[in-house]
Amino acid sequence: MRPLDWVVLVGSLTSIIAYGLYRGRGSNTVDRYLLAGKTMPWYAMALSIMATQASAITFISTTGQSYVDGMRFVQFYFGMPLAMVAISATAVPIFHRAKVYTAYEYLENRFDAKTRALASVIFLMQRGLSVGLTFYAPAIVLSIIFGWPDRLTTLIIGITVVLYTVTGGIRTVTWTDVQQMLIILFGLVVALVMIVLLLPRQVSFLDAMHLAGSAGKLNAVNFHFDWNDRYNVWSGLIGGMFLALSYFGCDQSQVQRYLTGKSIAQSKLSLLFTAVAKIPMQFFILFIGAMVFVFYIFEPAPLVFQRVEYNRIQRPELRARYEPIAARYQDAFTRRKAAALEMVAARHTGDSRAESDAVAGYRRAALDLDVARRQGASLVEATGGEKGFRDTNYIFLSFVTRYLPAGIVGLLIAVILAATMSSSSGEINSLATVSVVDIYKRHFRKEASDHHYLTASRVATAFWGAYAVAFAGLGKHLGSLIEAVNIVGSLFYGSLLGVFVLAFFFKRVSGTGAFVGMLAGEAAVFAAFLFTGISFLWYNVIGCLVVIATGMAVSFVSRAASATPDTAR
Repeated sequence: MRPLDWVVLVGSLTSIIAYGLYRGRGSNTVDRYLLAGKTMPWYAMALSIMATQASAITFISTTGQSYVDGMRFVQFYFGMPLAMVAISATAVPIFHRAKVYTAYEYLENRFDAKTRALASVIFLMQRGLSVGLTFYAPAIVLSIIFGWPDRLTTLIIGITVVLYTVTGGIRTVTWTDVQQMLIILFGLVVALVMIVLLLPRQVSFLDAMHLAGSAGKLNAVNFHFDWNDRYNVWSGLIGGMFLALSYFGCDQSQVQRYLTGKSIAQSKLSLLFTAVAKIPMQFFILFIGAMVFVFYIFEPAPLVFQRVEYNRIQRPELRARYEPIAARYQDAFTRRKAAALEMVAARHTGDSRAESDAVAGYRRAALDLDVARRQGASLVEATGGEKGFRDTNYIFLSFVTRYLPAGIVGLLIAVILAATMSSSSGEINSLATVSVVDIYKRHFRKEASDHHYLTASRVATAFWGAYAVAFAGLGKHLGSLIEAVNIVGSLFYGSLLGVFVLAFFFKRVSGTGAFVGMLAGEAAVFAAFLFTGISFLWYNVIGCLVVIATGMAVSFVSRAASATPDTAR
């Protein structure tokens, strides 16, 4: 990092945090600390919701996902607009009118205390793991730039996030998110513009799209149905809709956002805005990854993007195994680059036959290059690297730090760190809210002063920040972080969605039925995860349906048993 990068980075982050603390002043009661006194406008809630989702994982891993696998990941979001409409029509008015602090508080009003407690514990388990993954993402950033250890990075980010979240509560979190989201959007536009400017002079933007498409990187839509395919239209529309229903309708980190709204209408508007904006935003981020792929057609990329492992497999004792792979990789790169330039020239002259021949050579070389990359990853794994090694999370950052000019690097690093702070601060705040309202206040200190619960909320915020830092290291073992965080969520979200569907629409289901249903739903999801190859998006459907079916069955049996006259004498 050059001096200008440091100025941009420090200036951006300092101004974000200072503005958030300024807007968050006066959070001196539990209501203001946890729900901002229900004073937030729709645009602040909408940008906060989007910023909470747009963690560093989004920029580090989604771009790398597109580089490796194309843009089909965007189908993951196809069910979100449908989910947002459904939540706006049901959950938003129900939660607002119930005057609750958390979604799980409503479950006790509808069912009983044990159902509320179980839902709270499921949320705490899921979100606690996810926030650890969120903290790990910036560790990748600083390990690439400075070679800092993961633990040091997560500790620095953790202390920063906890300090301003403990101080200002949800109001500070929300207004900080607004600023972070604006910087994120600006940084994305700058990143794409810089990639296009760095392409060879004879390669236009349309040429770049054609090259990406010929390599299968713009394959955004796939209508083929396959249970085991993670990303197709059907898994996105159905599984993605169930995941979005769970996330925005049952996850306190999102519910808490629209519970801060001035009115039901303002909260609905924030969700509908997100429904409209989210897919284009994710498409844009994935497209940036595809353009990074095109950039590396003309500039030599490392065999392995993870710098530490790349340096390790080049050591003298591994040279006999490394050099044949590197030679194959270099040959494939040279052939792919030559074929790409032939494609561009043929397109410009309108020679369709020459273009067709060039495309065939381009694709053959691309396949050989992919094989060499896989062999490089296998070499890392076979010589002491982590099992299942993947360098997806390092691709975009490698490009940013090596090729972008001074100032732009600092801006994009600020974007990534700001995204981490926005998502993790919201998650930590929601974890603290559930811990205090649904666990501590409900089961340990039922009658205490407002000041006592405010202090407890701040202590819980600090605890969950420390917890996230402690478990952040799990991220290095889970491959693509964008997939890992959604897989973790999908292991728990189906059960949460199922119990809220029972609460909203099945009035004859009892608390015991809902409780047993959640346990059965979790058992079914973990069985699918451990013993089948079904795509994780379907876990949300499976869990939800099992909860509903089990809850209805248990409630029916209980009613039948209680209605049967006791004939014993």
